[in-house]
Amino acid sequence: MRVLKWVVGVLVLAGLAAGGYTVWEHLSRVETTDDAQVDGAIFPLSPRVAGHVIKVNPHDQQAVKADEVLVQLDPRDFEVAVAKARAELADAEATLASARSDIPVLSVSTASALSGARSSRQDAAAQVSWSEQALGAAKARLKTAEANVRVAEANANNAAQDVERYKSLVARDDIPRQQYEKAVADAEAARANVDAQKAAVTEAQQNVLAAEKSVEQARARVGQADATVEGAMTGPQQVKSSEARAQAAAAKVAQKRAEVEQAELNLKYTTITAPATGITARRAVDVGQYVQPGQLLLAVVDLSHVWVIANFKETQLKDMKVGQRADIAVDANGRNYTGHIESLAGASGARFSLLPPENATGNYVKVVQRIPVIIGFDPGQNNDLGLRPGMSVTPTVHVH
Repeated sequence: MRVLKWVVGVLVLAGLAAGGYTVWEHLSRVETTDDAQVDGAIFPLSPRVAGHVIKVNPHDQQAVKADEVLVQLDPRDFEVAVAKARAELADAEATLASARSDIPVLSVSTASALSGARSSRQDAAAQVSWSEQALGAAKARLKTAEANVRVAEANANNAAQDVERYKSLVARDDIPRQQYEKAVADAEAARANVDAQKAAVTEAQQNVLAAEKSVEQARARVGQADATVEGAMTGPQQVKSSEARAQAAAAKVAQKRAEVEQAELNLKYTTITAPATGITARRAVDVGQYVQPGQLLLAVVDLSHVWVIANFKETQLKDMKVGQRADIAVDANGRNYTGHIESLAGASGARFSLLPPENATGNYVKVVQRIPVIIGFDPGQNNDLGLRPGMSVTPTVHVH
């Protein structure tokens, strides 16, 4: 009987040892913490333009869908701004088109004017040359006429002397009276020839004066042609100036186009939509209120994408790795969820606090630090959107 008791006792002790080892082995393969909460994206919504609120759709804690209109600002001022910007853009585009169309016309007219001015200058120079030649010829004819006058005067003097000689001879009847009369006639003809030659000199002098006047006029036309050429040579500068105006007009068009885009964006900003499907919270806006850019209106809590932030002790991280399986017990509904480690923080929570510890002060006390670990829920675990950021959970990570 005593042997039987010993056998039973040994078996009981062996069973207890086996059970304890099993429990110890299980506990050595998991890490758990109660310092953990559900976290998620919370989108604070604020206007990007100022205006009066004319419509507010959701109430607090109301379910909304992504892109659903939540707040509508009065768009009328912004619609006027868009119309004005578009009109100014059209005006700038018309100015640019006009400036560009002037360039080829001005280029052609400038080239034509310069060519015509140079041709006129050549014609004026040729006229000067011809007038100078005509002046030279007129002066030569004047000299000839003056020489003819001297010849005629010499002949007239000789004829007059013959008349005087024949006069005494005819009085003595030494020569026939017919010869004397012929001498008188020759003397009168000689004097008439002198008058004619003098008239030719006068005419030649008039011709010289006319030729000199023609030369002056031709030279004046050359000066005018030179001035016209200089004026026409400013045409390329006018073309460059027109091109510069066209470039300025193009820049103005780009500026007005940007203003149209900005006006359209401002009009679009008057409609504030939900960035994600979720629940509204912290509503602080009502119809008729005037809001400013950056003013908090309400927030949207995205329930479709939540995760767990578990603050494990640093002594628990020895075997913890990304991708390891985790069981998540939620206090709010008593349910268990499955997930996996997505990442381990780059520093302890104390390092990110407002006043991180300064261990170099000499008052160092070793405290086990906690490292935030992000645990993501497996697909399909939160289809009912029952999890809320801030819920307390107890995650258990299987480290082996």
